[in-house]
Amino acid sequence: MTKRNFARVFGQDLMRGEHKIGGGIIKKANPDGAEDTGKGFLIDGDSRQSRMANDSINSVFGRPENAGRDQSATGTSIFDPVLCEIAYTWFCPPEGKVLDPFAGGSVRGIVAAVLGRLYTGIDLSEKQIAANEIQAEQIVPENKPHWIVGDSLDSIPDELFDFIFSCPPYAYLEVYSDDPRDISTMDYPEFLEIYRKIVGKSTERLREDRFACFVIGDIRDKKGFYHNFVSDTITAFQDAGCKLYNEAILVTAVGSLPIRVGKQFNASRKLGKTHQNVLVFCKGDPRKATEEVGQIDVWSPDEDYGELLTDVIS
Repeated sequence: MTKRNFARVFGQDLMRGEHKIGGGIIKKANPDGAEDTGKGFLIDGDSRQSRMANDSINSVFGRPENAGRDQSATGTSIFDPVLCEIAYTWFCPPEGKVLDPFAGGSVRGIVAAVLGRLYTGIDLSEKQIAANEIQAEQIVPENKPHWIVGDSLDSIPDELFDFIFSCPPYAYLEVYSDDPRDISTMDYPEFLEIYRKIVGKSTERLREDRFACFVIGDIRDKKGFYHNFVSDTITAFQDAGCKLYNEAILVTAVGSLPIRVGKQFNASRKLGKTHQNVLVFCKGDPRKATEEVGQIDVWSPDEDYGELLTDVIS
């Protein structure tokens, strides 16, 4: 009997750049009565590859429940490999070429490689990319991601891609370097101007009838008002010829949020943030884009969960 992966996403800290994992776990489940461990997405397909993708990440960072604590102590952020698996499986053709204009860490590239996709990521940090390449050599030596040190305004290869997948800097919320080209060092108007250009150049390299996905969250200005970064991202893609097709809310565990925001809430009535937006765009015809990705089989051991998944993907 074919096994499926039970992917449960939770416990990420959305207040810092790419998002710390505080316990996102891959649960194994099968249709013959495996113990029900919680709700989530179940994806059919090549379950061996799916397990490899997540096991590979765990081999570098430790199991996700440990990664959250370890990475919190160091201040390093890890992008959720489960979200990567879902995005590539649902929206990128098998063996498709992936473009990530804000590459950062290794996770999106390694998961893409394990799942048979051809990943190209661009980042300004030579040190970060060197670390990524060491990890890739250990995990996916036969299909290593291609990382480019550079600025996405002028470093995107002159070729066509099948999927755009990225998590851009949340403006100046987390400053990554002192490089003047680093848009996290800019005030919001300048940041947005360059950000829009990068989105435009990325979508120029996207094939017709293909999807793009950005994972983002809004940020506040110095007075506490939101910039509306989510809407600005949607506008940037639509002005570049990609229409918003799906929006998902990635909910994260509350954890220590009430403690952390208690003081600021009493002083200013600012609410804590426990989610981020997963925006999926389409360039061209979404039905043709779906045909290029191919069919997937979504399954659940519980009828209620199955109905939930049907609602999500319909």
